[in-house]
Amino acid sequence: MTPPHSDPRAAARLSVAPMMDWTDRHCRAFHRVMSRRALLYTEMVTAPALVRGGARHLLDFSETEHPVALQLGGSDPAELASAARMGADHGYAEINLNVGCPSDRVKSGCFGAVLMQQPDLVAECCAAMIAAQSREVTVKCRIGVDDQLPEEILPHFLSTIREGGIRRVAIHARKAWLKGLSPKENRDIPPLDYPLVHAMKAAFPDMHISINGGIGNLDEVRHHLDRGLDGVMVGRMAYHDPAAILLDADRLVFGEADAGMTREDVVLSMLPHIDAHLGVGGKLGQVTRHMLGLFTGLPGARRWRRILSEGAHRDGADSALVLDALAAVGEAAA
Repeated sequence: MTPPHSDPRAAARLSVAPMMDWTDRHCRAFHRVMSRRALLYTEMVTAPALVRGGARHLLDFSETEHPVALQLGGSDPAELASAARMGADHGYAEINLNVGCPSDRVKSGCFGAVLMQQPDLVAECCAAMIAAQSREVTVKCRIGVDDQLPEEILPHFLSTIREGGIRRVAIHARKAWLKGLSPKENRDIPPLDYPLVHAMKAAFPDMHISINGGIGNLDEVRHHLDRGLDGVMVGRMAYHDPAAILLDADRLVFGEADAGMTREDVVLSMLPHIDAHLGVGGKLGQVTRHMLGLFTGLPGARRWRRILSEGAHRDGADSALVLDALAAVGEAAA
């Protein structure tokens, strides 16, 4: 059972985007220390890996991560339904379908952003996922791909998946160019169109719409919320400068009392997770690689990154190295 405090719809007021190779369970544990309220997502897990490959270990997470959502990739309705059922049985608060990732391996598998070209199939997939289990099914998409006209395709896409039962979407406010741009270039080069996403909220007032793409601080988050959007999804900035997005989010975005947590408190709070991971044979660097940006912009940030980057992969590295790096930050700030 998902804990009662884990309502993903309420938590989606601020969420951290699913990011391949980044938002694993250690990253989510780190982010959860800074915000009790924000919605967290897994990396994309492909339905074939779960259903055909038996890779159930990809579903592992801790109850302390809630509210946490599972993002699935795929394009076969029956397979996605099975994967969604597995995710719900595993305890995820939400099941999300990836219709936004532009990577070559996603395109070749006929899932991700290429599905913007097949809204009827997306609706069929969503309907099957909804029928298969009890968690809310959501979609993360782009405003269009390649030569599509976003002002035409996006409302058609939303209308079509709405008929399939979808009531909550996160829209990356850029097109994806599947021809000619790399996945990295697709995160920066296509221009952002925030007004179009806001227009979709006006056109579909009964849908819960979050905006994603290029959002760099909590002032921008609050701006989009104040203008009527239901949620804001932050990606790279939440990873590279996590404290700037998450450390004060519960107060400024969710209206809670100030918890008064400092970056030092965050580090100390991560030590039990680190020790537990090391205790089952894990490596320190598997956790600390997600923590490198914690002191971004502050005195000692370079020392923090250097000590952890150079030492975390050495044999025997443990939480003492993290405390050494924290002490170096304190010395630089003194």
